[in-house]
Amino acid sequence: MGTTKQIKGPFIEIMDCTLRDGEQTNGVSFLPHEKLMIARKLMGEVNVDRIEVASARVSEGEKDAVRMICRYADSIGKLDRVEVLGFVDGHLSIDWIKSCGGRVVNMLVKGSLKHCSQQLGKTPEEHIADILQCVDYANQQGMYVNVYLEDWSSGMRDSVDYVYQLMDTLTKTSIRRFMLPDTLGIMHPLQCVEYMRKMMKRYPKVHFDFHAHNDYDLAVSNSLAAVLSGAKGIHVTVNGLGERCGNAPLASVQVILKDHFNARTSIREERLNDISRMVAAYSGIAIAPNVPIVGESVFTQVAGIHADGDNKSNLYQNELKPERFGRKREYALGKNSGRANIARNLEELGLELTPEQTKRVTQRITELGDKKEIVTQEDLPYIVSDVLKHDTPDDKVKLISYVVSDAYGLKPGASVRVEINGKQYEAGATGDGQYDAFVKALRYIYKKHLNRTFPILANYAVSIPPGGRTDALVQTVITWHHGGGLLRTRGLDADQTEAAIKATFKMLNIVENELTT
Repeated sequence: MGTTKQIKGPFIEIMDCTLRDGEQTNGVSFLPHEKLMIARKLMGEVNVDRIEVASARVSEGEKDAVRMICRYADSIGKLDRVEVLGFVDGHLSIDWIKSCGGRVVNMLVKGSLKHCSQQLGKTPEEHIADILQCVDYANQQGMYVNVYLEDWSSGMRDSVDYVYQLMDTLTKTSIRRFMLPDTLGIMHPLQCVEYMRKMMKRYPKVHFDFHAHNDYDLAVSNSLAAVLSGAKGIHVTVNGLGERCGNAPLASVQVILKDHFNARTSIREERLNDISRMVAAYSGIAIAPNVPIVGESVFTQVAGIHADGDNKSNLYQNELKPERFGRKREYALGKNSGRANIARNLEELGLELTPEQTKRVTQRITELGDKKEIVTQEDLPYIVSDVLKHDTPDDKVKLISYVVSDAYGLKPGASVRVEINGKQYEAGATGDGQYDAFVKALRYIYKKHLNRTFPILANYAVSIPPGGRTDALVQTVITWHHGGGLLRTRGLDADQTEAAIKATFKMLNIVENELTT
């Protein structure tokens, strides 16, 4: 029996608007160097086809950011992929973009009659004349022009003859792409299909991009409807940032295009998680743990029956393999875990228990889960030791004593004494905080006495239970760069510094055990 040859789908351009539309998220303002770092990762690692980096004439800081991004893009031969939003304002936007080193202007024109007549106070003929003048000037300056038909979805619904009048003229110019935004986020997928097909039928040779907004939580659905109807490009933002409810998220659009429609893109999926974390850090907008592809928990199985099914031919897995995105599947430990989850985690740690011992460990984890305590894979050796009546885990790295100090006008300091594989070491250091001083003292010990590199901290998060009592327990979760991957450990204490120290020593013992096995 022969195999069916898979038909390749269309190639879809991905234009990322995080640095322009994404920055219009309430409370988000990227510094110039942050914009550069995001642009470098988007273009150099994630490999998006184009990026829209700013609006013209916003500020001097914005001009600095665009200049830096343009210099970088030019150095890697991708300057034509850097785009800036401009306006129908004579020479002003074009001159501003050119002075930054930019070569592409995304001109914002009015895509609905009400925007043209009520916001501009102009007739369609007057607005078209102004657009043509700007396009002609941009061409004289050696620049390329794309156009946004602002409020296009309303235009197609309420004033389609105006949209056609605008397009009939502009399609005869040098404009490269016509970008169709659902500016108010009002469309549903069936409308998107209807409107896009009308545009494609009337202008079959035109390159159309679609730009969705998520007011009805339909940004991804409408983006896919646009692709099915002939759009050649889709606009996205990292983590779905954007005005009001945001735009279509890059990661979600990418996987649905590939998996459900067999479309081809340039995106390197293994970099999606990295860019998501970077944008979350710079924007200050946290990623919900259940957000598809990039959420903290989306590759974590909680129910024990799921782990059991995965042990039997991966029955609870789909095409969204975590390895595809540079991540790994985890099996949560808690009251719903069951023995299959426990067994999976014990196997990863190389711990072998009898069925009876596994049963007792499972019971202990269920008890902890009922108390709403977080249980992690790193906690397992300690739980096993407790259940099997060991006094303490066989720690190879032990904290003997420490003192941390903080005084007004002086840098915080720390004195630390540790035992590593039976030998004690002592050091002191100052830092930008008590924990920073503590870690610097440990780094000194590892470098001077052990000639070893201390793992680099990747992320540090602190949480307390709701209520805000001053004596509330503090949970500190620290993520470390280790062995080409990430290692995450937790500490729980009434004191934040002590919780961080506990998490640190959990990490050091995990690393030490790896070295001796």
